[in-house]
Amino acid sequence: MGSVLIGLTGGIGTGKSRVADLLTELGAAVECSDLIVRELQAPGAPALEAIRAEFGTEYITAGGELDRPKLGALVFGDAEARGRLNALMHPLVTDELRRRAERQQDAGVPVVVVDIPLLLEGRRSGTGAGAVLPFDEIVVVYASETQQIERVMARDGLDADAARARVAAQMSIEDKRAFPGVIVVDNTGDWSVTEKQVRELHARWVAEAGAR
Repeated sequence: MGSVLIGLTGGIGTGKSRVADLLTELGAAVECSDLIVRELQAPGAPALEAIRAEFGTEYITAGGELDRPKLGALVFGDAEARGRLNALMHPLVTDELRRRAERQQDAGVPVVVVDIPLLLEGRRSGTGAGAVLPFDEIVVVYASETQQIERVMARDGLDADAARARVAAQMSIEDKRAFPGVIVVDNTGDWSVTEKQVRELHARWVAEAGAR
């Protein structure tokens, strides 16, 4: 049996994480770039020191941890700062994602999913894991921009302006849905409809892995 490598993405508040959780339940190996970022930015990890050097000690707490809310407020409101942070993190995250995906494939896992929020941004710019990893297919989890804003407000306790800024910091979900070659999972309605789409995709991927 072979293995298929799937890229999973979507905008903030589209339900991508819930889709990733379902794929895990179905038996896929899901590697999440956001979790890897947190590991790389932990106290003592090299990325944290790089962030300190680039942005200043004011973004490090008294306890020596990254002040995520403060850095998040900066990069979501400042495209230049966001670019500087991405330039620091993309190579580290890409290398780690590649290692983990290859380990899963070498272990014979049929479906390996790499969850990357900015996957299509990376493919468009030619940077990061989105541009480097050899995906068999890319899945975009879709919800409308209005739904994105409402879900981010509810999830993170943000006001409408702050939620809108976070949504606007990413490629628009309409552009992601229209990106050439992607598969769209529509998460605008009842979860049962979304779940059916994901189960059908996973079954097809397992069959394709078995044929390799």
